[in-house]
Amino acid sequence: MNEEKIQQYLKDVITNIPSDWITLTTHRLDIYNESLAKKEFLEHFENLYNSNDASTSSLNELPTAFDYIRLGHPLSSILEWSIAQKHQLKAENVISFDSKTAAILAVLRKNLLAKKKTQIVTTYELPEIFNTSIVKEIYGYNFEVKKVNNTNEITAFDGSVVFIQNDQNITEFTLTKNIDFFINLDNKLGSIILINGNENNEYISEIQHVRRRETISMTPSNSLKALQLLTNQNIEKSTSTFTENKAKVINEIQHITGTKSNALVASSGLSMQYAIMMGLVHDALEKHKGKDIRFIVPPNCYGGTNDQARRVAACIDNVEIVDL
Repeated sequence: MNEEKIQQYLKDVITNIPSDWITLTTHRLDIYNESLAKKEFLEHFENLYNSNDASTSSLNELPTAFDYIRLGHPLSSILEWSIAQKHQLKAENVISFDSKTAAILAVLRKNLLAKKKTQIVTTYELPEIFNTSIVKEIYGYNFEVKKVNNTNEITAFDGSVVFIQNDQNITEFTLTKNIDFFINLDNKLGSIILINGNENNEYISEIQHVRRRETISMTPSNSLKALQLLTNQNIEKSTSTFTENKAKVINEIQHITGTKSNALVASSGLSMQYAIMMGLVHDALEKHKGKDIRFIVPPNCYGGTNDQARRVAACIDNVEIVDL
């Protein structure tokens, strides 16, 4: 596709974005087809692109991209599609995250289960939030970290090479053959992973699944900012009331529960649950060394909870599931 044409079309889309694309975090049942979801959305979006139709009314009638923002939404889907088009890839090869670490953890989990080595390469120090000792000792993931001056220094590796950068536009990728996964980080927007090479296509569904079960996609407002970066537009100053809203939520939790305990707030129920599970594993490994760890799962447990728990157990030797 013509990059200049895409750029102009995206600018028109940004100008005409339906309000629901920013404010709605679940799906519209009137235009929702669960079995096709994101695939159907992008097919219809491409039809609009080919006919150069970026009107608000046409965009508003596109099928829902996915239910809930943890699985994706219109703006994250368009962002991923746009980056993929630029590099002649399928849209599914680009996955955006609200989290800055989830994409890395997704590759590490896949390689742990596949007994495959991982080399994490960067031109700077890894972010503090990616604690290598905890990731190795608590999650059980195996990897080596290598610092280079530029991508030309990256050589062939017997395993997966994950290149992480945090010093440029989050939407800009420069592909090279010795890198399997490119991860761009932005302290405010989140992260985007690009899966490079047909030999790595088997990772796509696994990384998508981690986004579905452990975190959320890049939020609608941040996806819009990333699209503005992609089209070389100025990002509008944020009018976010995040800090005030979070304080209100915590106050309400304390009021309802009648406690003064501090509360933790997560991006979704499953991401909070994942944090609780890994926190309990961490606590048990430190305070009850050598003991087995069991998670009890009730028979009527929500499918996401059930699946998440079993994936944690599959990665750590002394953790198992007990079906109640």
